[in-house]
Amino acid sequence: MREFTIGKNDAGQRLDRFVAKNLPLLPPALLQKYIRLKRIKVNGKGSKRDVRLETGDILQLYINDEFFDKPNEENLFLTVFKPQLNIVYEDENLLLVDKRPGMSVHADETEKVNTLINHIQAYLYQKKEWNPKWENAFAPALCNRIDRNTGGIVIAAKNAETLRIINEKIKNHEVEKSYLCITVGRPKPVEGKIAGFLLKDEAKKQVAFYRRPIPGGKTAVTLYRTLETRGPLSLVECRLLTGRTHQIRVSMAEIGCPLLGDGKYGRGCEPPLRRDPAGPVFLPAGLPFPHGRRGAELPAGQGLHRGGCALPGQVFSRAGNSLKNSRKTPAKSLILLDFSPHIGY
Repeated sequence: MREFTIGKNDAGQRLDRFVAKNLPLLPPALLQKYIRLKRIKVNGKGSKRDVRLETGDILQLYINDEFFDKPNEENLFLTVFKPQLNIVYEDENLLLVDKRPGMSVHADETEKVNTLINHIQAYLYQKKEWNPKWENAFAPALCNRIDRNTGGIVIAAKNAETLRIINEKIKNHEVEKSYLCITVGRPKPVEGKIAGFLLKDEAKKQVAFYRRPIPGGKTAVTLYRTLETRGPLSLVECRLLTGRTHQIRVSMAEIGCPLLGDGKYGRGCEPPLRRDPAGPVFLPAGLPFPHGRRGAELPAGQGLHRGGCALPGQVFSRAGNSLKNSRKTPAKSLILLDFSPHIGY
């Protein structure tokens, strides 16, 4: 329990607004709940949220100590009242979360609070599976990352041992990263490997593709396979042998088949196809996921996503709808459609 004595400079403020300013980590919905439950008292009694505080009032806050800390990147998860997660698999060691397009996995210059890792940490904190007060250094962490505008599976480790094991699996290429995407044009050949070097321009947030080594360039290798073509669009499966920023986008553009809706690397497309789709063109995966230190597996045929696997025709139908909508209301694009890992640990 913490106490505040109201001074003359704080007098006249509403109770809820005073608490909100002094406890920025306390989610607004939780603040209102605590007032209703009388865990926030004025002069020893419960009070309404809109009561005006007076000089000399004693505020008593029966609230967890962590909400009194100053905000920083490590505790911003506390501001997430109701975590929004589409969990496709969970056990005592890890989480598989289907990240929605538009959400950043980590904090960046545009978003600090509403990130995937903050929602995951808030979820585990509220389940009482993890509390930073119990740990010296470890916090639940992501084993892989995908771009803001990409939807798909992200692996989160609940403990340090799992984080080490999964990271080692990824490093040793024991985790298969498969993406499905819609390209403008049909790749030639229909199946192959795109190998080169990527150089990132931090100022422009853009990557350039080079066929030969270049100072500062990083090796990038992508395997692709064309599943179906209809008109100007193709459904392509891509597998990453390396994990570089914008790797699939710039690699497919390099062979003349940029991804549908890619305004950054798709400059060679016809104008209607260059505009950003108004909604995501998304294909759920249906891949088995071996897991568990004891060698357990998901039931045969059970996919990572609820709802199973969409047929190629359904993907093209949704791509066409997005393209029609894009002519009316351009919006941010979703380019890569899915991420489906296989792991056995």
